[in-house]
Amino acid sequence: MGSIVGISARIKKRAPMDVFYAAKVSFAGGVGDDSRGKLRNHRQVTLMAQESWNEVSEEMGKVIHWTTRRANILIEGIDLKDTTGEYLKLGEIILKITGELEPCGRMDEQYDGLTKALTPNWRGGVTCEIIREGQIMEGDRIVFVDPI
Repeated sequence: MGSIVGISARIKKRAPMDVFYAAKVSFAGGVGDDSRGKLRNHRQVTLMAQESWNEVSEEMGKVIHWTTRRANILIEGIDLKDTTGEYLKLGEIILKITGELEPCGRMDEQYDGLTKALTPNWRGGVTCEIIREGQIMEGDRIVFVDPI
C-alpha cells in the first residue's frame, strides 16, 4: 500500500506547475484541470514515485523539486516499473496505467542530464487514463485493484 505525497497541475503548456493539497480529478480536465488532462494517447494523468525521484536527485547530486518532472501526482510506497495495464485506486479515484512516462528533452532544458537520470527503471513515472473520477488529497492511500 502506498500514499499520495504531492499533487500538481499546469494551466497551460510550459507553464509552471501549481501544487495542491487536494484536487478534483475529472474525465474532462484530468488533475485540477491540467492543460494535458484531456484524454489523448492514453495520457490523462501522470504519476511518479517519490523513491524514484530520490534516486534521480541523488544521481544528479542536487535536491530538485519533484514538480520539475512535471508529473501530476507524486506517490510513495508503490513500485511503478512494468505496471502497464494495472489499475490503481487513489483515494476515491481509479486510474488505469497505460505505460511508461518517458522523459523528453524538456527535462534537459531544466537541468542538464535530467533526461538520462529519469530513464532507467521507469524513474520518470507512468501515464494513466481515468476510470473513476473524484477528489484526491495528500495522504490518500493507494492500492492496486482488480480491473473494472
